[in-house]
Amino acid sequence: MNLALLGKKIGMTQVFDEQNRLIPVTVIEAGPCPVTQVMSTEKDGYSAVQIGFSPQKEHRLSKAELGHFKKSGIEPLSQLQEFRTNGDSGVNVGDVLTVDKFESGQKIDVIGTSKGRGFQGVVKRYGFAGGPASHGSMFHRRGGSYGMCQWPGHVIKGKKMPGHMGDVRRTVQNLEIVQVNSEKNLILVKGSIPGSRGSLVTVRTAVKNKKAVA
Repeated sequence: MNLALLGKKIGMTQVFDEQNRLIPVTVIEAGPCPVTQVMSTEKDGYSAVQIGFSPQKEHRLSKAELGHFKKSGIEPLSQLQEFRTNGDSGVNVGDVLTVDKFESGQKIDVIGTSKGRGFQGVVKRYGFAGGPASHGSMFHRRGGSYGMCQWPGHVIKGKKMPGHMGDVRRTVQNLEIVQVNSEKNLILVKGSIPGSRGSLVTVRTAVKNKKAVA
């Protein structure tokens, strides 16, 4: 199975590499993630592995959730997520997935929810240029003509207009791991990832790894 972990975005910082070059990195606290359930084709109709992350107080969970954790013999967790597998996953209930299986230089994908920006206009949402800023143009940060005259007489689908911005699921592919700290369950990833500090992210091995061209 492709290794995947649940984690939390800590924030951004910068480190120096062996050539003394400054690299901007995002710090992710990934795992440990106990395996709470293993699905099989014979029993469940599909193959998958369910993992958890982040301890949770019992009174914050429902009886069904507490029963699920009690059945697997794992302390209550606040986050659960399934990952599909092809056949035997090689893991069992109770196993703990950690950052040890990742290494420096490896390519990964990071999935998270982008920051919510609320209701925004087309200049901020799509980068429209807008109109003149002076001389009484009365057209500064608008989107221009939206209509279709007499026919067909409506705004076409997909037209870029003001609306809700951000707070959507995004995947950043082929990010490079700069450093792995097994003692503190930290992964330092080159560049930025979606989400605000403290938000939940999913870290997995890259599914579209671009091989270096000689």
